[in-house]
Amino acid sequence: MQNFLTFASKFAKLMSQGRENEGLQSLGSKTKYPDSYCPEVLEAFNNRHPDNDYWVRFNCPEFTSLCPITGQPDFAEIRISYIPDVKMVESKSLKLYLFGFRNRGDFHEDCVNIIMKDLIRLMDPKYIEVTGLFTPRGGISIYPYANYGRPGTKYEDLARQRFATHE
Repeated sequence: MQNFLTFASKFAKLMSQGRENEGLQSLGSKTKYPDSYCPEVLEAFNNRHPDNDYWVRFNCPEFTSLCPITGQPDFAEIRISYIPDVKMVESKSLKLYLFGFRNRGDFHEDCVNIIMKDLIRLMDPKYIEVTGLFTPRGGISIYPYANYGRPGTKYEDLARQRFATHE
């Protein structure tokens, strides 16, 4: 048992090396949920592989917001996919940020565009797309999609191509 505890302690120390100076506030602390839209809770950390192109995808199946007209709750799965550059979004801060929409009144299309623009401001990714899969209300479901590719790069071309072929 003592060997296991020693190993676990060394492993935890090894895993935390190089991360202590990243300034992340949400990760590892007691969760304080925002009661309103709060883009300030978003946090980023350094991408350790900025020379590689790779996808990061978040599926957020418990997103809620309010209809700006009726005040009724809307429910959705928010899908965020991006190709990082220097910065990446920290997942707990993203969860807290999305939770802040719970009492905010926005149309579905606005939610998707606001989320995308806030993440662009935070990370300046090479490419990002956000899709909202909103559950039906009144017999109609809405699936807004927004994307962005860094201007003047191959990622701008990727954004055009993915937008043109989006289902």
